[in-house]
Amino acid sequence: MKAENIQISGRPAPGPAPGALRGHSLRSWPCSVLSPAAAPPSSRARLPRFAARALIPGGAGGGDSSRQGDRLWEERRREGNASRARFTAGRAGTSTAMAEGEETPPGSWIKDLADALEEGGCDLETVRNIIQGRQLPADLRAKVWKIALNVVGKGDSLASWDGSLDLPEQSIIHKDCQELIDQLSVPEEEKSVLILDIESIITFYCKSRNVKYSSCLGWIHLLKPLVHLHLPRSDLYNCFYAIMNKFIPRDCFMKGRPFHLFRLLLQYHEPELCSFLDTKKMTPDSYALNWLGSLFSYYCSAEVTQAIWDGYLQQADPFFIYFLMLIILVNAKDVILAQESDKEEMIKFLETSPANLDLEDIEDLFSLAQYYCSKTPASFRKDNHSLFGSSLLGLKDDDTDLSQALCLAVSVSEILQANQQQGEGVRFFVVDCRPAEQYNAGHLSTAFHLDSDLMLQNPSEFAQSVKSLLEAQKQSIESGSIAGGEHLCFMGSGREEEDMYMNMVLAHFLQKNKEYVSIAKGGFMALQQHLADINVEGPENGYGHWIASTSGSRNSINSVDGDAPNGSGDGKGVKSLVNKMTVALKTKSVNVKEKVISFIENTSTPVDRIPFNISWPDRASLERHVSSSDRVGKPYRGVKPVFSIGDEEEYDTDEIDNSSMSDDDRKEVVNIQTWINKPDVKYNFPCNEVKENGHMFPSHLLVTATHMYCLREIPSRKGLAYIQSRQALNSVVKITSKKKHPELITFKYGNSNTSGIEILAVERYLIPNAGDATKAIKQQIMKVLDALEN
Repeated sequence: MKAENIQISGRPAPGPAPGALRGHSLRSWPCSVLSPAAAPPSSRARLPRFAARALIPGGAGGGDSSRQGDRLWEERRREGNASRARFTAGRAGTSTAMAEGEETPPGSWIKDLADALEEGGCDLETVRNIIQGRQLPADLRAKVWKIALNVVGKGDSLASWDGSLDLPEQSIIHKDCQELIDQLSVPEEEKSVLILDIESIITFYCKSRNVKYSSCLGWIHLLKPLVHLHLPRSDLYNCFYAIMNKFIPRDCFMKGRPFHLFRLLLQYHEPELCSFLDTKKMTPDSYALNWLGSLFSYYCSAEVTQAIWDGYLQQADPFFIYFLMLIILVNAKDVILAQESDKEEMIKFLETSPANLDLEDIEDLFSLAQYYCSKTPASFRKDNHSLFGSSLLGLKDDDTDLSQALCLAVSVSEILQANQQQGEGVRFFVVDCRPAEQYNAGHLSTAFHLDSDLMLQNPSEFAQSVKSLLEAQKQSIESGSIAGGEHLCFMGSGREEEDMYMNMVLAHFLQKNKEYVSIAKGGFMALQQHLADINVEGPENGYGHWIASTSGSRNSINSVDGDAPNGSGDGKGVKSLVNKMTVALKTKSVNVKEKVISFIENTSTPVDRIPFNISWPDRASLERHVSSSDRVGKPYRGVKPVFSIGDEEEYDTDEIDNSSMSDDDRKEVVNIQTWINKPDVKYNFPCNEVKENGHMFPSHLLVTATHMYCLREIPSRKGLAYIQSRQALNSVVKITSKKKHPELITFKYGNSNTSGIEILAVERYLIPNAGDATKAIKQQIMKVLDALEN
């Protein structure tokens, strides 16, 4: 669809530079995004809806003219102003008056900068203090960048090199260098020398770092803005090396870790957009590879790239590029969601969108990026710091597979620190999803309890508890409670087999497009360990005020959560969330208050949750084998019983989740009703396919005489579905369910022989009226086996 050009008024920038949005900011973009601080009140009526929503969580719904919308708008205006003030002030410790935009005589700051650079010994803090976020003069840019990259005074790394251009991929390097120079306005007599310099820089870098060059990595484009600085070859290489080392993340290639991290950031702030792109199988590496790999120089003009780098290098924060990328996506959100073109066209649209940036857009691009940065947990950086820097630092990095992460993880240390802060910053509303008995034995004193078992055991009660949770969160924020925070952080036990239920709750919130959703890394076990590490003198002198026991006793810091606490304790210094929420809920009805307290202080009979790691002999006693008195009661020939009521086996790490083996792009798309009406389809069971990470997908199980099909609905194409799996009925070796969750059915497929059962695939479904479904499937399996035997 053709985008509409939008004209927007803007604010004056500090100093003599014209305002970033004056008259036509983002006018060439498909849709426009604008910081609330960027426009005077009189121009608000002309702002597009997307501008307001970009800074107001959940602002996509409701009218702009409502009082609540106006109030939120004004709040975000103030936050945008404060965020921009912090950006312009930087970390240089400038005065409040200057940070708020105190006017500087025209040209005076440029002279101050030139004098400071001329004197020598100027550091980045001094430079930032003078520049104050303004656009750099072209004649001073080279000196400022060298300071920001810390290459001032560095020697010539290529001096000892023999100059041999003999890499296996040398012809590709030469071709790319030639194409780069052809794009630049370089005098003909200088082209050959410059091509040789650039080719030498790339070749020497590959040799010294023992890496192989590839055109798709975008390295050559990093030299484009540097060439305009007219640096000698030694400085050109030093700048290139510093950028590669400090600002280009490790594994910056297709399916690389940096892009999985960016998806988690997008999901944290824009879950609806992230879900839409996931549905389309448009992963960040498919459209943002050259954004990140070239720091936007691949598509942006030289002038725009230099302006972006001016701000980015002064930030001295390599992770800031993620927030610049995020703003570009947020800006195009409305167009993306409305697109009806195919996947390749949409990827091309996104990939080339930075090319529409103008110089006038850069100030607001950074202001908005600064805002989103301030709304992101610090763990985003701290837990992924080894993405940048020397490759040796990454060898000991946490090997967490971000591609399998359900959502952004937050360290327990940040959770504890964040809610002690006053004023601005990320604050968490912690949701403890452990079973009631574990929560009551000991929990974070500011945590709200949401029993994850309720989601399957009692959906209506779960829905009410979620409603109460959101109400409690709202009230705690308004009352200024220490437990309050707009960022939801879910805490489990820290044991993977138990936290599957919590993952399902997490997936529920994500599927509802709830922003600011995270998970406490390591769960309650990590919290206990952290408190033990920072309180070496014992619980009575340190951690007591963090851990509360609903039953009145304090949980020992050395106990495993869920075990009985050591010592009764007198409750001294313990503040449960029940007391904290009393203030937050005082203006609400008694029913809501009682409901919230009942979920926080859960003294009801704990849910009987059978452990996953129960030994095989004990587990066998829990299963109901097919009896000879059943109508179809013949045991399967040579195999264990197909259907058993009781606990599932422990999830084996070597089991294959067959439903995730193929890409949706290669799956057949079918009409659901057409397939249901096929004459060979005997049964149709609407259900939800359940992944191990808790995600659920609306699906249909179709049973024929010989096979079982799973059709996964396509959200964006009503009435259509992917054929997610096709399994022969005679390959089913076991069907199990949970005692407390009889609607959660697990099918295991494989081969059975005298030495045992080899599991080849596992599928899980949440099936309403699961008893009828499993009975029908079991009967059909018996018919197949009878036919094979005869």
